Amino acid sequence: MAAELLADYLSRWAGADAGRRDVAATVEALADACRGISALVAQGNLEQDLGAAVTENVQGETQKALDELTDRLLIEACRRAPVAAVASEEDEHPVPVDPDGRLLVAFDPLDGSSNIDINVSIGTIFSVLPRLDGVDPASDESFLQPGRAQLAGGYVLYGPQTTLVMTVGAGSVCFTLDRKRDAFAMTHARLDIPRATKEFAINMANQRHWPEPVKRYIDECLQGAEGARGENTNMRWVASLVADCNRVLMRGGVFLYPGDARPGYGEGRIRVLYEASPIAFVVEQAGGHAVTGFGGRVMDIEPRKLHQRASLIFGSRDEIARIEGHHAAA
Repeated sequence: MAAELLADYLSRWAGADAGRRDVAATVEALADACRGISALVAQGNLEQDLGAAVTENVQGETQKALDELTDRLLIEACRRAPVAAVASEEDEHPVPVDPDGRLLVAFDPLDGSSNIDINVSIGTIFSVLPRLDGVDPASDESFLQPGRAQLAGGYVLYGPQTTLVMTVGAGSVCFTLDRKRDAFAMTHARLDIPRATKEFAINMANQRHWPEPVKRYIDECLQGAEGARGENTNMRWVASLVADCNRVLMRGGVFLYPGDARPGYGEGRIRVLYEASPIAFVVEQAGGHAVTGFGGRVMDIEPRKLHQRASLIFGSRDEIARIEGHHAAA
């Protein structure tokens, strides 16, 4: 039997509910855009230098050619869905789409874009939010909603396969782009992160800047069987949030990008609305936990500004409990 297609899964989930059908149509539109992005990524530099620096985005980061292309593709996709406005990493303020739209979409069009030049996995992260009554949907304020308000969230990973991992609040599921059918087909009907793990992902180059609870946890991992854990561990680090998250979802593990002592890094560096919140939504729906360390659950962050950043720590429940215990002790 052929695997269930994304459109069929969403139709079955939505049924006759008008609100759910809006969410389904929006996710389908985003998935269509990501099929196009997948084709661009697969072509690499055959047609143009996709990794060429173009300008700086509103974050002060180098914006590459593929960043701009993916941003435009996703905005155009939202014009074919019941979306009132979109918020992107690449744009300072929300972009109005349809004044009659009933939903909002926030996205990071190209996560891990520093990896474009070296053919390492990159991705698109998205979050679908309800439109707020009495608030201009194209205002920053309309998007300042906690992660628990999300109606759908997920990411598309452009790697050896192109995979869509998402949740509509009914568990996390995974679809793989079937190029023969040119459609996303289900390959994991229920993602379930193991409670325990022997793998951790963190950028060790920043060790000297980490808060003490994070140093303590990583020291325990590095001490292996001779230390407090009593077992050996492995470190993994791709420097692409979607790739590291995908590994955790598929085989367990823990990911840490904590705030640290460097100027501008105190609250963390992962954007709340279109990175941390949708990743946390997917992780929690797969049985894991996503926290900030000292600040509690990621899904409970009340954003104060559109491009707000946070510390992000997520993965297997037992490991997150251990990390939170070290923070509590500190």
